[in-house]
Amino acid sequence: MAEYLKSADSDWYRLRLIGAILCVMVAFVVLFLRLFYLQVINGEELRRLSENNCIRLQSIDPPRGLVFDRNGKLLVDNRASFDLSIILRDAKPIEDTVKKLSRYTKASSEEIQSKITRSKGTSNYKPVPLKQDIGRNVLAAIEVHKYDLPGVCIDVKPRRHYINKRSAAHLIGYLSEINPGELKSGKYPDCKQGDFIGKFGAEKAYEQYLRGQRGGRQVEVNATGQVVRILNAVDTRPGFDIYLTIDQLLQKQAEELLDGVAGAVVAMEPGTGRLLAMASSPSFDQNDFVSGMSHEKWDALISNPLKPMSNKAVQGEYPPASTFKIVTAIAGLEEGVIDEDTTIFCPGFYKFGNRVYQCWKKGGHGSVNVISALAESCDCFFYQVGQKLGVDRLAWYAKAFGLGSPTGINLDHEAPGLVPTAAWKKRHTGISWQAGETLSVAIGQGFNLVTPLQMAGLISAVGNGGDRYRPLILKKIVTSAGKVVREGETQVVGKLPASPKTLELVRKGLWEVVNGSKGTARGVRVAGIDISGKTGTAQIFSRKTDEVEREEDIAAHLKSHAWFVAYAPSDDPVIAVAVMVEHGEHGSSTAGPIARELIRTYLNNEPGSKHIVSRQ
Repeated sequence: MAEYLKSADSDWYRLRLIGAILCVMVAFVVLFLRLFYLQVINGEELRRLSENNCIRLQSIDPPRGLVFDRNGKLLVDNRASFDLSIILRDAKPIEDTVKKLSRYTKASSEEIQSKITRSKGTSNYKPVPLKQDIGRNVLAAIEVHKYDLPGVCIDVKPRRHYINKRSAAHLIGYLSEINPGELKSGKYPDCKQGDFIGKFGAEKAYEQYLRGQRGGRQVEVNATGQVVRILNAVDTRPGFDIYLTIDQLLQKQAEELLDGVAGAVVAMEPGTGRLLAMASSPSFDQNDFVSGMSHEKWDALISNPLKPMSNKAVQGEYPPASTFKIVTAIAGLEEGVIDEDTTIFCPGFYKFGNRVYQCWKKGGHGSVNVISALAESCDCFFYQVGQKLGVDRLAWYAKAFGLGSPTGINLDHEAPGLVPTAAWKKRHTGISWQAGETLSVAIGQGFNLVTPLQMAGLISAVGNGGDRYRPLILKKIVTSAGKVVREGETQVVGKLPASPKTLELVRKGLWEVVNGSKGTARGVRVAGIDISGKTGTAQIFSRKTDEVEREEDIAAHLKSHAWFVAYAPSDDPVIAVAVMVEHGEHGSSTAGPIARELIRTYLNNEPGSKHIVSRQ
């Protein structure tokens, strides 16, 4: 019996031992299989996650290139911006972190949470942008409480700063955050969500030079995502600096002279096409786009009837009025319709068909030739020249002057203007051209539309002897070390269809406009400077002889636009100017004085002078 019990105990212990061994073996098998899965099957992924938990790559934005005027005066630079973001992997619990951030940033929890929600699909290790340019007060609050804000990080980034608010805004342009469509377009391969790119003006035209090359660094972080040390770094390459052709002194003066009115000024070098100034009024502050614009401010901008976002110098289309008489005069002379001895009597009106076409001077100009007709802007003279030429021959010359098509300036959304022909009217209205309409076109009314930039190019070509240049806004592009990588190249894009004799006659007429005893722009004279030019008053609605003629009785929005185009000095011009003031009524009294002061400043002032002429 004792032996049996001893044998039973031995079997029981053996079974328990076997069971324990089996349990240990199963445990080891499970552990082995788990280790095999973790190290062999899923090893690469786990290694990546492990490294990301302590070692991360951080992108560093490059400083954007600076913008200068032709004389090296700084127009646009960069300032430090503190941008707030969150790394979701480290920011747990999210709800608590969001509530604290809301308290320190004065932004609602819902606003912060919505930005986190929109980032769905982004890696938990990548920073999610929450707020840009938070300011030093918010920065201080977050830095003080940073240990209570796991996963929250602040990056110092260069932010665009437009030094002279509103100045040259339409030419320089502005930056704005890249949108999803632009990201997908492939045009911005080095960009990511949250980056700012040029959206308008020179900022957009020279984006590839201004942007620079992104850098980065490899950092070690702790459990809350705070940087412990920098392991490696790749330096950024700063963007190239650009020098524009504009003169900031002249630019600022043009804007001062346009203050309070809607209109545009273009000043350029007649012999190169380089812009000296381009002003469009009213303007806007480009810094609003960089720092973040409220919906209310954006709505106010786009709903403003004066269209501050539109570059009127390039996009504004207006009837050229009497400035177009330059084209009509050259066409008439070149086609043999008139010559220097041709005289036409102006009684103050011209009868054509069953209608009477009035001259702007009720009593008439008497007998005039091409020179005096230009000087006194006689409508009757050009009515008859236009009638003999016909609309299609007039159109051919207008297009040869660069009207009716973009100039090719390196700015977006340039308007082409309109040069009407008989075929054009038939195609667009279904109505045949009427002979009387040619009379209106000959004096720059009717269907004619031009931009101030086109008219600056036209008067430049007349002043320089017939060469049409492509308008140029770029002087040069240089590296941060000062090496020139590109220079703006002048380009002749056409020649006026006018003989030297024809140009000489027309230039005499334009000189008489300012300097003659009966010239329409006698008030534009400047002592010691010979100025040649042409006035224009563009009616925006037609008035019959029995309608109200007193200008004070016409509503402000129906008053005529005022034009003046000019070049100086007359014998060897170095500056050409086109001025257009919306509803300014008379070119001689409104647009002319603006051109006069710009010419006076450019020709008489020493470089660096602070002289600014107040509007008269």
